[in-house]
Amino acid sequence: MRSILPAMFFVGLASALVACGPSSTAGDNSDCPDKDLSRDLMNCGACGHACGVGEVCVNGDCDGACDQGETLECYDGHPSTEDVGPCRGGMRMCLPSGQWSECLGQIVPALEVCGNGIDENCSGEADENTDEDMDGFTTCDGDCCDSFECAQPGLVNPGAFDAAGNALDDDCDGMIDNTAVVCDMGLVSGSPNAVDYAKAMDICQTATEASRRWGLIDAAFSLTNGTGTPAAEARSIRTMFGTGLVPQAGSSFTLLSSGNAASPGQTNPSHVDFTTSAEHDISAPFPADWLALQNPAGQLPNAMGCPMINGGTAAEDPVMLTLRVRAPSNAKSFSFQSNFYSAEYPEWVCSPYNDFFVVLLDSMWNGNPANPTDKNLAFYRNPAGIIYPVGVNLAHGNTGLFTQCVNGTTGCLGTGGTISTCQSTAQLAGTGFDRPAAGSCDLNSLSGGGTGWLTTSGNVKGGEIITLRIAIWDTSDQRLDSLVVLDNFQWSVDTSDPGTVIGKPTRPVNPAGSSSNELR
Repeated sequence: MRSILPAMFFVGLASALVACGPSSTAGDNSDCPDKDLSRDLMNCGACGHACGVGEVCVNGDCDGACDQGETLECYDGHPSTEDVGPCRGGMRMCLPSGQWSECLGQIVPALEVCGNGIDENCSGEADENTDEDMDGFTTCDGDCCDSFECAQPGLVNPGAFDAAGNALDDDCDGMIDNTAVVCDMGLVSGSPNAVDYAKAMDICQTATEASRRWGLIDAAFSLTNGTGTPAAEARSIRTMFGTGLVPQAGSSFTLLSSGNAASPGQTNPSHVDFTTSAEHDISAPFPADWLALQNPAGQLPNAMGCPMINGGTAAEDPVMLTLRVRAPSNAKSFSFQSNFYSAEYPEWVCSPYNDFFVVLLDSMWNGNPANPTDKNLAFYRNPAGIIYPVGVNLAHGNTGLFTQCVNGTTGCLGTGGTISTCQSTAQLAGTGFDRPAAGSCDLNSLSGGGTGWLTTSGNVKGGEIITLRIAIWDTSDQRLDSLVVLDNFQWSVDTSDPGTVIGKPTRPVNPAGSSSNELR
């Protein structure tokens, strides 16, 4: 049964709609043709000119004064919907204070309820199942903005995520700018369930293959060729790594390692020295599609100025987390944060044996900026256009992306160099990469180094199912392990510059969910 909501709700609903930009000519509604400038409180006399509290719009002028007993016809809905279906105007009363009341008794368009014979949205047709904005969601699917109800109806539907700060109910759940929630509390460190590792990265909303709502469809662990089972010790969920690294969002993060994913004192799995190495004796072919797209094809890439990788034909001690996720209908990109550590620093920087970390994205996005041809987002492009794979060789050439380390000589067992961009060792503290290693390249050397927090981004087509493969492995042998921490997955309504940069996201972003089953 249809219920008539209080007039105050409809006034609030109308006020929440996105207004047009100001017009340069009073009375000209060419910038907001769906507004009645003669009596629209938010666009009185000009687009974007809002009346003050207690004022009304009379013939295009904001009028705040009235005489007790006066009345004024009013309607806060779209002008074309007045007297259509149940929609009708109301009356403003002059209050004893000399100011006008709210518009009393009006009925403005509401979300269409299908199957009841009532034209709630005052379109002139009851129970219509239309998709006027062609976003794939009809009014009967729950699309709360299918035509003129908001500024960009094609981006508002039940398949969207709630983008923060735009004063819109993007996902049509009845709430504006939903409060983000966490889903990574109480996860078991050595969980065998790959979905838990997605949660630790702050991907919590789930979806099905058939559903058009966004979310994680499935998650799995494998070796780098997509089959087999990696060592259980190669993955973990932690609330802290060492004593200085804490989650960037939520209460946990995901660790993947070519050794044991643990710092000293942690269990399930327990710590094994990254320099002496936890050799799992597992090998697997490299990701075939990524390898075939290298230049030259079949050759593992390395940073400019470093020797060709002597990788043989297989990844050593690999672990790969594969996530299949339906992107929100209004999303154009995603990002997450990572922190890469390696025991190869500083001795083996720029050598033929460097470990690998890849983030391979399969997406239908074909716009600009383009995603990488080889699908790998784990790369840094410096201002000169030189590409560095994310790994220990970010320490070669002072890229500025290898910051958790001790400055000095690098590559004494690889290609010699120096680094002066190390900023701190705080994020190495207690990790096992902070053990003194005097005499290894430099008297002040430690047993490893790290990048600090990086942000990796990629572009997506709204509503598509993307596949994200995140892998780390030893190259050539199973010695000197590396580790990566993954956290803070987010969606954005803006495109990104695909790849990896230092620090946190700087573009407008929204956590990968909110309180209405849209999780972080």
